[in-house]
Amino acid sequence: MPKMKTNKSASKRFKKTATGKVKRNSAYHRHLLTSKSRKRKRQLRGSTLVAKSDTNRMKRLLPD
Repeated sequence: MPKMKTNKSASKRFKKTATGKVKRNSAYHRHLLTSKSRKRKRQLRGSTLVAKSDTNRMKRLLPD
């Protein structure tokens, strides 16, 4: 059976943690920032985990 290919667009957006969870960056932090509060922009800086419902799909895209 051939090896599974990694989805390259997903590999640039998501990273796997040591425990096997999938990490992602927050959305809504690219433009139109003047209308957003300081607190909201500061919280959008950090990374979060992918939702449980999407984790299996992400693991299929990132087999490594």
